[in-house]
Amino acid sequence: MVGLSGGVDSAVSALLLKQQGHEVQAVFMQNWQADQDDPYCTLEQDLKDARLICDKIGISLHTINFSNAYWNRVFQIFLDEYAAGRTPNPDVLCNKEIKFSAFLDYALGLGADYIAMGHYANTVFLEGHYQLLKSADRNKDQTYFLHYLNQNQLAKSLFPLANLDKTTVRHIAQEAGLISHNKKDSTGICFIGERKFKAFLSEYLLAQPGPIETLEGEYKGEHQGLMFYTLGQRQGLGIGGSQSGQEPWYVVGKDLKTNVLRVGQGHGHPALFSQELGCEQTHWISGVAPALPFVCTAKTRYRQQEQACVITALEGDRYQVRFTQPQRALTPGQSVVFYAGEVCLGGGIIC
Repeated sequence: MVGLSGGVDSAVSALLLKQQGHEVQAVFMQNWQADQDDPYCTLEQDLKDARLICDKIGISLHTINFSNAYWNRVFQIFLDEYAAGRTPNPDVLCNKEIKFSAFLDYALGLGADYIAMGHYANTVFLEGHYQLLKSADRNKDQTYFLHYLNQNQLAKSLFPLANLDKTTVRHIAQEAGLISHNKKDSTGICFIGERKFKAFLSEYLLAQPGPIETLEGEYKGEHQGLMFYTLGQRQGLGIGGSQSGQEPWYVVGKDLKTNVLRVGQGHGHPALFSQELGCEQTHWISGVAPALPFVCTAKTRYRQQEQACVITALEGDRYQVRFTQPQRALTPGQSVVFYAGEVCLGGGIIC
């Protein structure tokens, strides 16, 4: 059962599985309930594309609405995190709660043996458990967003694009006459689309404007609400800087009790750097936590190069991660994901 989005990656996954001799069916998931006149929602076009893809490949298409589950298990947490001054990653939650949980349960209920989508990742069964491996296309590798997967989910998941790069995927789609071969990749958070983030968030949360101050307490201006800003942010502060010949200002902290946004000048401001972090809700893909202290690499943003670190225990599912080199803008609410070479070990939420 292939989760078909109407894009090129999931379409080629379905095509390759069919060519490999699998009995393939497709499912189009609606995960966001948008108004019919919402100009940013591509649901109808995506569904139309998915039907054309299925007709071309010669497979059946199911449709399922997971909007309620998405709201309760992803979007509400997204809102709660922003309201608490953190910066969540809904793509991580969507994979954990919807694509590899709600969709997996639905597919198994229809008699499927495996699910597949268009993710760039790989798996191998080794020494009694499944490992999540990086994909061949390092630029597209999505293991960062899949670090919450467990053994049962990996056992039931196939990753047909594991050894392909994006250029090859588009070429395969074009050769097969799939309508999505040159379709633009979706960007940003799925339920926001191309709309302005600040306006979208304002529809659900009440913004509380307040002062912008330096770490020394010097007043620099007014912010529009702490939820609109993240550590390391430069754009949208409205307090001058580079235009006046000075170094630009960056967000270096948030004081939730006083509703003050803290700023500092310069990309390399010392307050933006830290050599350690705490993480919680930590998940180990193997199902077993490593012996501590544990030396590995980690990244705290999707596009970041992995950084050497040592993991030590705090309590329960909380750990301390100390990096060899100071890291910039370690952001509460974002994910820290651990690696040992090609293997994604798991990860947690920066707290």
